[in-house]
Amino acid sequence: MQTQAGDDLIERIRTHSADDTVVGPAANDLLSELFAGYPVENLQRLLRSGDDAAVGTGTWLLSELGERAAPLLDEVPALLAHPLRRVRYFAIEVVLLSTDAAHGPVIAQVMNLSRDPERAIRGKVLEFLAEAADDQLAAGAAALEPGQVKELVEWLIRLDGEEEPDPRDIVARLEGPDPVARLFAAAAAAHLSDAEDMNLLRHAATAEDEEISSFARRQLGELAE
Repeated sequence: MQTQAGDDLIERIRTHSADDTVVGPAANDLLSELFAGYPVENLQRLLRSGDDAAVGTGTWLLSELGERAAPLLDEVPALLAHPLRRVRYFAIEVVLLSTDAAHGPVIAQVMNLSRDPERAIRGKVLEFLAEAADDQLAAGAAALEPGQVKELVEWLIRLDGEEEPDPRDIVARLEGPDPVARLFAAAAAAHLSDAEDMNLLRHAATAEDEEISSFARRQLGELAE
């Protein structure tokens, strides 16, 4: 366990002595230390530092650790509510990779970010909705307060459970006026598309909403590989 090296790297990041970017040499070296056994709990010194650059680096590190980030999941609600966009962005990735059915409230918090004013955050929520496991979606839905987001998550779950879902419902939402409904419809298009049938994603790729069309184009590219 590389305790001394890890401690030194955390101090360098906290003081910006190595670099002033989220992902720099010190951050990459610290990530290697974490995979080598340096305790993930020590990242609290970055996450609770009150320094935006350090918090951003700490959140990025958590997002790279996958299930290893589990000991610090209690830190994530504050990160999802952070005023800095990049912190919220990386925190969504942490929730995607590190949570399960036992983490409904923090998953619900991600789902509510579908209304975030920042386009990059809404796009990351769309990726989350498209990639989340069934138990994650169900746990988030159960923890949501009644309202539009809960209704849309439950709609997405129902579609996944239907043998022959009606594509017209998805298309209507994709073409509708509500941006949150369009986001969930794009996630539904991703859930119901595969290499054999990409029609819904192709339709989403023609949307006037660039947020939706760019997501659909990326999904189509992945399916075509």
